[in-house]
Amino acid sequence: MNVTIIGTGYVGLTTGVALAYLGNRVTCLDVDESKLETLRGGRAPLYEPFLEEMMALARENLAYTSSYPESLPGADIVFIAVGTPSAAGGAPDLQYLRAAAEGVGRHLGDSFTVVINKSTVPIGSSNWVETLVADAFVAAHQEKPNGRYAVASNPEFLREGSGLHDTLYPDRIVIGSDNPRAREMLHALYKPIVEQTFAAPKFLPRPEELAAVPLITAELASAELIKYAANAFLALKISYINEIAQLAEKVGADIAQVAKGIGLDSRIGTRFLQAGIGWGGSCFAKDTAALIATAHEYALSMPIVQAARQMNSMQRGRVVEKLLAELKILKGRTIGLLGLAFKAHTDDLRDAPSLDIARQLLERGAK
Repeated sequence: MNVTIIGTGYVGLTTGVALAYLGNRVTCLDVDESKLETLRGGRAPLYEPFLEEMMALARENLAYTSSYPESLPGADIVFIAVGTPSAAGGAPDLQYLRAAAEGVGRHLGDSFTVVINKSTVPIGSSNWVETLVADAFVAAHQEKPNGRYAVASNPEFLREGSGLHDTLYPDRIVIGSDNPRAREMLHALYKPIVEQTFAAPKFLPRPEELAAVPLITAELASAELIKYAANAFLALKISYINEIAQLAEKVGADIAQVAKGIGLDSRIGTRFLQAGIGWGGSCFAKDTAALIATAHEYALSMPIVQAARQMNSMQRGRVVEKLLAELKILKGRTIGLLGLAFKAHTDDLRDAPSLDIARQLLERGAK
């Protein structure tokens, strides 16, 4: 298929490169020309394990451009994978999503195109995107699009640092669409991943236990909520084990043993039960805030999600408190931080706990 990816951040670039490796003709569109020049040179503008190796394998199927007229008319599928940072009040800033949707609408081709929200967006955004695309098409062509496109939701669940692995070998694929033709095209696009029929790259071998990938087809709103609910649950799990770790410290229990004893329960699982300094990155803080803001719009509250956010914020401060208890005086002390990114195997500093901890240490006079 001919695929256009709008946005070459972690999600967009990883998705585009993986789909190109599977044999699709992929055009990555971005407004940042310096980033595009880096990509054309075979280098990735961000760090993700094996991304450049995969780009090299898929180079015959990859193109990079900043031009909507060049990349849109022949596209069978368009992924919108732009940033949706938090705005005031916790709601996401959708200006980049709007710009992308309007660009798609102005340059739709004659053949049927599936326009996919890959970005994490508020519930109901796909309907809004559908209206934006239609209005932009009418403004540009003075006629209605008349079935030229359908909007679908296909949320991402990749983890930074293992993005390619999670794209090729996901736990599940979620497709939200009310259009039978769009669902059919997305099923065809993902068939090699669902059935695991592609040749695995040597540097990313297929997990031995993986036979097939579940594909969930849902309504648009359900697909959008799945993404928010999943990230909020993972944030809850991390905050919970950190709360238990506080109690373990007071009563003389080993939190590693406690976490293992909890996690071996098949209803709970061991993942995301590692106590530490809390979660960071671009997703959990933004998505939990957006979930709370969305609930507020419907006169609902999310006290459990709110508590997880509060616990996470407190956890960063506890690191400084423990240092103060040990050293007595922080002013003038030289303190090193080993690791700045929010997790291993990434260079992403967005909402990294280390930066918050460094700020608090500096405020107390440490060097």
